[in-house]
Amino acid sequence: MVLHTVELLKKEIPLEEESICIPQDLTTGLVLVDIINGFCTIGAGNLAPREPNNQILEMINESEKLSRLFCDHKWPVLAFLDTHQPGKLEHPYPSHCLAGSEESNLVPALEWLEKEPNVTIRRKDCYDGYIGSIREDGSNAFADWVKTNNIQLLLVAGICTDICVLDFVCSTLSARNRGLLAPLQEVVVYSRGCATFDFPAAAAADTKDALAHPQEIMHHMGLYMAKGRGAKVAKNVSFGALKK
Repeated sequence: MVLHTVELLKKEIPLEEESICIPQDLTTGLVLVDIINGFCTIGAGNLAPREPNNQILEMINESEKLSRLFCDHKWPVLAFLDTHQPGKLEHPYPSHCLAGSEESNLVPALEWLEKEPNVTIRRKDCYDGYIGSIREDGSNAFADWVKTNNIQLLLVAGICTDICVLDFVCSTLSARNRGLLAPLQEVVVYSRGCATFDFPAAAAADTKDALAHPQEIMHHMGLYMAKGRGAKVAKNVSFGALKK
């Protein structure tokens, strides 16, 4: 039934993904959204998977490959880590990724990023990394990162495709359109480097105030909405004439 629904959805709102080759002379930054234990590591918290999940595993693997490539070439990387203070909930979700907990830290496959000089770690306390980058003085850490590194193309991966990834992409595109993120030109969402969680309707029916969240459908919708806002959605990403 779920498979039939997914295929029907893709037929009614088809998503054309691209194979993108990024030119060597285009300064590119990689943004990793919330690839942390609380959303990706089995049993790590209230919003963590309860069993192995292929979409999440692929997202981690693809994000690690990209991260290795970017760090080998000393290209800029920004990792958002969802981090909340106790007692400050994000309705309708339960307490998660509390500050100081392992939930809010990078998954084991990406822990090494914290020691890389080209990597910026930004903890955020809301879905949207752009909003979560606003400092007390009104300046924006993400916008400063884009400008400092002269980033022209942004490559985005992470979790959840339809929540934190989508919210960040939408805000970034709006800010770009208003001239707030020069010299940023393009935002590319790497579909295989993104994932979302699975919460079937049957499980939601047994949980108070819960909303059903079928993984494949919501992943597709997140990518579809990102493209509708002006992002490119890539199924494959390569880089032209890389220097060894």
